[in-house]
Amino acid sequence: MSQDFIQIIKERGFLHQMTDEAGLQSLLNQGPQTAYIGFDCTAKSLHVGSLLQIMLLRWWQKTGNKPIVLMGGGTTKIGDPSGKDESRPPLTDQQIQDNMDSLGKVFASFLTFGDGPTDAIRVNNDDWLSPLHYVKFLRDIAPHFSINRMLTMDSVKLRLEREQNLSLLEFNYMILQAFDFVQLHQHKNCRVQMGGSDQWGNIIQGMELNRRLGEKDVFGITSPLMTTSSGAKMGKTANGAVWLNADLLSPYDYWQFWRNTEDADVGKFLKLFTELSLDEIATLEALKDAQINEAKKILATEATALLHGRAAADKAAATAADTFTGSGVSENLPVILVSTQELEAGIPIVNLVVQAGFAASNGEARRLIKGNGVKVNDGPVKEDARLGHAEMTPEGYIKLSAGKKRHALIKAS
Repeated sequence: MSQDFIQIIKERGFLHQMTDEAGLQSLLNQGPQTAYIGFDCTAKSLHVGSLLQIMLLRWWQKTGNKPIVLMGGGTTKIGDPSGKDESRPPLTDQQIQDNMDSLGKVFASFLTFGDGPTDAIRVNNDDWLSPLHYVKFLRDIAPHFSINRMLTMDSVKLRLEREQNLSLLEFNYMILQAFDFVQLHQHKNCRVQMGGSDQWGNIIQGMELNRRLGEKDVFGITSPLMTTSSGAKMGKTANGAVWLNADLLSPYDYWQFWRNTEDADVGKFLKLFTELSLDEIATLEALKDAQINEAKKILATEATALLHGRAAADKAAATAADTFTGSGVSENLPVILVSTQELEAGIPIVNLVVQAGFAASNGEARRLIKGNGVKVNDGPVKEDARLGHAEMTPEGYIKLSAGKKRHALIKAS
């Protein structure tokens, strides 16, 4: 089934650039092959903007090949300058390790790890980068890199054009990422590097380094930069990043993110972020007007099932159905626990709006309330309101809403 990988990524919209398609197809026809994607450990969770790369690894495995998840424990200490106007703040070794441990939970949802020929493995580039003897590394590796060529790479060129500082530390990132490819090829027989379109220059440098060191049969694939049809970048919303870890974003809120997909993006997202057949997707994509909402619900449920499991996805869908078409509330909505003493004193509505994640600050919460964007028990509320026992429903909760699609329940602990 390996030979289907290229066809799948073309048909489903994963492919942006590929080096030597015929050569890669010939390699895949020979049996299971190994590919990797690198993920730096700059936060405790990836956001949905990284999901395209994770799905690429998933399809690589589903078509009979072996994926490697490369954790950038070493490169995180430097920081990838690609697409950045300024350097990232440095992280401690412990912060990097904590982030790495947290990120691992997401990959386990999408990939099967183990010791088999097509089982995924996770490696840490700090294992080979930290022990490097710097002078020897410069003598062995640096002569294969042209400063003239490196200055033409977008990750470097754009920073210089904007007259933003690019440190010598960051300038080394490209060399170290190329060295990762060499290490994985030599020790894991990995011949393919995949990544986002912003990584094309880094991938090419890794391929060229492999070739200069004697290995010609290596390949690169990039996926497109994901934006919505309105031009917004995937992974960010007005409420902040759409995190993949459940402790940072609940399955219900993740489901809601996909349910709010723009009409024009439904077909594209079904192809990329679910495993429904192309025939099923074509049928859903053809729905018009109000019917397209049914396709959005299927998208939301299928995407949530891949990350959080089928039970959590079905629960999120049922919660939404109860809230929007049933009784007006569901016990499965996110819950804010408050003490009896707080209820007796009265809790400022502004604080609860922030605590529910409907606003990032008190100022933003006040603006939302002034614009009639917040309701309590489906009724209007004033900016200076304090919620307490008087607002408790007979069922034992206060329903807090922002707009039509974001809700939380306030309950006494």
